[in-house]
Amino acid sequence: MFLDPLRLSPDGDLPGPVLTEVTALYVSNHAFHALSGDFPDPYAIRPEQVAAELARELSGPHTEVLLAREAGLLVGIAVTLSEHPDPADPDPWIGLLMVDASLHGRGHGRRLAALVEDRLRAAGHTAARLAVLEDNAQGLAFWTALGWTEIDRRRDHGLGRPCRVLRKPLTGPDPA
Repeated sequence: MFLDPLRLSPDGDLPGPVLTEVTALYVSNHAFHALSGDFPDPYAIRPEQVAAELARELSGPHTEVLLAREAGLLVGIAVTLSEHPDPADPDPWIGLLMVDASLHGRGHGRRLAALVEDRLRAAGHTAARLAVLEDNAQGLAFWTALGWTEIDRRRDHGLGRPCRVLRKPLTGPDPA
């Protein structure tokens, strides 16, 4: 598996084939999107909605969208923030990590998380944070199994949803 930073075309659009791939990935995760409320109808996510969401993500000065590919196929996506909007928060964040739902349970999520952690570590960061929606028991189990620990509970910045904030030191051996 390798990570490929998402790049917009010179006119600010996503290349059509990439948008098609990413839309299929989002569509496959309708259960997560039903939980998150990110899309009005999680069972009918359209390419223009995904394009708008990714453009919003990429508009942040410290945000990177990473496409995870294996054997030429898109298997996952990760969104990282090298700096949090709150200046009191010293750590970078993983804003999203999602694997194609048809591949769940095969280790792709663990490998993608490890690659993102490695990337943050290589950039000089000593810890990272993320938020898991309060109702996302599967997400919480996934991240805690990878050595992340809960440090706070608060509402997210975008939609005000209740979340658990997790943190993981990026120094020393990886417990995963």
